[in-house]
Amino acid sequence: MTIPITDTLATVPPAQTGRTVTEAQRAFFRAMPKVELHCHLLGAVRPQTFADLAAKHGAPMNGAEIEAFYRRGAKPVGVLHVLRALERHLLLEPDDFRRIAYEYLEDAAAESVRHAEFFWNPTATLRDTGLAYGEVQAALVAGIAEAAADHGISGLLIPSIDREADPAAALEMVELMAAARHPLVPGIGIDYRETDRPPELFAEAYALARRQGLRLTAHAGEFGTPWHNVETVVDRLGVDRVDHGYSIVDNPDLMRRYADRRMVFTVVPTNSYYLRTLPPERWAAEHPIRRMAAAGLAVHPNTDDPTLHRVSPAGAWELMYSHLGFGIPDLRNMMTAGIAGSWADAGQRSAWHAQWPALFDTLAAGLDWEPSAL
Repeated sequence: MTIPITDTLATVPPAQTGRTVTEAQRAFFRAMPKVELHCHLLGAVRPQTFADLAAKHGAPMNGAEIEAFYRRGAKPVGVLHVLRALERHLLLEPDDFRRIAYEYLEDAAAESVRHAEFFWNPTATLRDTGLAYGEVQAALVAGIAEAAADHGISGLLIPSIDREADPAAALEMVELMAAARHPLVPGIGIDYRETDRPPELFAEAYALARRQGLRLTAHAGEFGTPWHNVETVVDRLGVDRVDHGYSIVDNPDLMRRYADRRMVFTVVPTNSYYLRTLPPERWAAEHPIRRMAAAGLAVHPNTDDPTLHRVSPAGAWELMYSHLGFGIPDLRNMMTAGIAGSWADAGQRSAWHAQWPALFDTLAAGLDWEPSAL
């Protein structure tokens, strides 16, 4: 089963900007130093690994079904459906988790991701496997350490609240984290279906995490949910950064306030909601990411579910240029916003701030770039 994840342009409508990306420019997007702050580990599983784990555990699915999971056609299999299949049938032993963490970081490092922070939902794992929190966390941390040794990429694990579960399960997750504290597991997130699960349902879990000294992020404003979800996670839950956040464009005053605060928004240019609700010829031009950046918000592009969305880290940055119309100075600012928004230690971030802009400029020099189209 061979399904390339770097053929990004085949999975989105053609660019309407008139920009053609050369091979030299594509090499720049692969080589530029970058962080990844918004990736779901289960959405980064290689197709062959999916098939291997299905065979290992006798999962009730065949090769054709697995291949369909990775096909981004007119009616692709829903990503949430695929993630639930992984939770229930394929990731059943600690080493399964070690393997997928290592492989994700290996793939990211191949495209010059120097540091990655990725999500994992413990609630479903513990429910469906009977494994203990500590042993799965240890396996994931082992994968991070092995990738660091082999590929020079640093990684942090972000256990994420499953908002489709009961708020009590979110509290339990934070308590388990606190009992098994590890420096490579610095904070929490929240994800899954937001449409009828507003963030205030989980305020108690976030308050406990804050008391425990954990860092905080949250998915909000995705799937067309209202802007006040974004306001809630920032002003009530106290997050350090926002994942997605697109509906903030419906409240210009709120955008200005968070722009002044330099709140970082980890955005996804291939976000499936906007890709499939906006007409193909207007998808990129009307994507909220463009309005967010134009309002001065600190945005940083990410893959979200790289193998399922069929986009690599370099592909996400390329789309910001080719399809959304950002210029090289815009992308440079986004790179530094990612550094500022990361949960790496202060010394590591200071070194990146000192080194990466000059490297970015050197790599971009001599190439024929279009100016910003915002």
